[in-house]
Amino acid sequence: MEEPPPPSSLPSSEPTNSVSPQGLDSSISAIAPPGLTAPPAAPPPISTETPPTLAALPVAVSSVILPLPPPASVPPFASPGALTPPSAIPPPPPPLPAVPLAPRTAISTENSVASVPPPIAPPPVIVPRPPFVPASARPPVVPPPAFVPPARHVGEGNDEHGHNSDSGDESSSSSPDRREDSPPAEYEITEESRKVRERQEQAVQELLMRRRAYALAVPTNDSAVRARLRRLNEPVTLFGEREMERRDRLRTLMAKLDAEGQLEKLMKVQEEEEAVANAAAEEVQDMEGPQAYPFLTEGSQELLKARTEIMKFSLPRAAARIRRAKRRREDPDEDEDEELNYVLKQTERIIMDCSEIGDDRPLSGCSFSPDATLLATSAWSGVTKLWSIPDIKKVTTLKGHTERVTDVAFSPTNKHLATASADRNAMLWNAEGVLLKTYKGHLDRLARVAFHPSGLYIGTASFDKTWRLWDVNTGIELLLQEGHSRSVYGIAFQGDGSLVATCGLDALARVWDLRTGRSILALEGHVKPVLGIDFSPNGYHLATGGEDHTCRIWDMRKKQSIYVIPAHSHLISQVKFEPQEGYFLVTASYDNTAKVWSARDFKPIKTLAGHEAKVTSVDVAADGQYIATVSHDRTIKLWSSNNNGNSNDMNID
Repeated sequence: MEEPPPPSSLPSSEPTNSVSPQGLDSSISAIAPPGLTAPPAAPPPISTETPPTLAALPVAVSSVILPLPPPASVPPFASPGALTPPSAIPPPPPPLPAVPLAPRTAISTENSVASVPPPIAPPPVIVPRPPFVPASARPPVVPPPAFVPPARHVGEGNDEHGHNSDSGDESSSSSPDRREDSPPAEYEITEESRKVRERQEQAVQELLMRRRAYALAVPTNDSAVRARLRRLNEPVTLFGEREMERRDRLRTLMAKLDAEGQLEKLMKVQEEEEAVANAAAEEVQDMEGPQAYPFLTEGSQELLKARTEIMKFSLPRAAARIRRAKRRREDPDEDEDEELNYVLKQTERIIMDCSEIGDDRPLSGCSFSPDATLLATSAWSGVTKLWSIPDIKKVTTLKGHTERVTDVAFSPTNKHLATASADRNAMLWNAEGVLLKTYKGHLDRLARVAFHPSGLYIGTASFDKTWRLWDVNTGIELLLQEGHSRSVYGIAFQGDGSLVATCGLDALARVWDLRTGRSILALEGHVKPVLGIDFSPNGYHLATGGEDHTCRIWDMRKKQSIYVIPAHSHLISQVKFEPQEGYFLVTASYDNTAKVWSARDFKPIKTLAGHEAKVTSVDVAADGQYIATVSHDRTIKLWSSNNNGNSNDMNID
């Protein structure tokens, strides 16, 4: 048997055109005689022909065809007489029966052909199959743990994804992979998820607590609130705590006890309070007999006389206002819309007419005289000054207050003016600077002052949570009115003289009937303290401005807010209607501007920008031709449309 040739002599599966120089040198040295070197010759042409081989007949061995290594290199360059003669080349070996052979590579020259067989691949390795094991001897297959959702809270019908728990239980119980004896798997909740869930549960508990608190009955009397806190073994009052805050604390405490299931303690406290109240009532009844507690506080004879005078003054004015409104609506010659459009066009052309430094300290208030020839300003220096209009020349100085002056107002009937101060007093002056009256009685600093349309009464608002009515001539305090839970900041009288409106830091505005002393309206809508308030000349519109940056227009006929104006980017310090017809509204703000709004649809008309600090007060002249603003930048600015070169004559078709 013939042995197969070495791997280097087998034919290659790929044709090649390269021969290494080392093989060429060895062939030349083998046939050349000693001492003689073969001359260099040009390389012969190389044939790339592939002779027919057995590569086209692969034989599968165990269904695997093994790759072959690359063929050995053959020298590509040789001279005609330097290679082995053709007779010396051994014949090609027979093909291997089990290994697929690649095509032979032949290098053809003029006198010889060299063939290189490919290497023989090693035989494949046959892996023995595992022995057969019967099914009875196989180990049992343990199924993977079944998916079990996390445990739900008691009383919940759905899972955390909102699916019904009944369907989930049925599907899980009917699963073939789940075994009854397998332990249930649980979710792995991360720390962040746990904290989020705790926050959600806490928010829900707070919401339920708040609802439960508002459903409880809490005493409104401060003494009763203190008594209940004492019986619950809680502090009667905390440092800086006010009446409303104390009541809210009691409400929260009662809701907490109710949520913890301590209803018995609450009921016991209420029973003790009722028993004490009944015992006190029986004791008083036994000693003095039945007592009648009037709902209204008795007033003085001066107050009764003042209310009679106010009624006599207001009824004719209200009737005249209604007659005039009917005439303007029914008379074809009266075109109210045309007149309003003219006034608004005039207002659009308002410019700054004059600017003057009013004091060394910030200015707090301003007011025009009835004939618009004088302007009064108040300052933190405690001094009030009178200025001539329109050139803003100082006329006189009013000195008498020991603290800063917070507001000033001219009388609607003469040139007397009233000032309010942080020294808890209000003073009455004449135009020459002479002090006429001092009104004392408030327990805290004053915020605003206003004259009644008759000129016979003065209203003051104070931080002692009350507003008071004074007789101008006698200086007697006619009325001390409570009703606000926080400081009262603003006050304004209706044009008829029958109503007065107040606003305060409790975010509430109230309308009072001066003829009966009753609070007829409580206007709730602002979410922060209300600082400015004013009546429209039409008699039924009321404007308020507050720290929530909005101005609200209230219709007293509907008893609700009809417009909410997002007027400024800071709190609104004062609001004023045009006093003659109420065609426009002016608002002053701490954003250093004042703005003019149309009274028809309350759209912006003009922005009065020029101050460098907070605008604290604004006033409109009786004829509507001038607007005055004062600011913390210590300047007075007068705005007017008279100097634009246009005629003020109103031509209405």
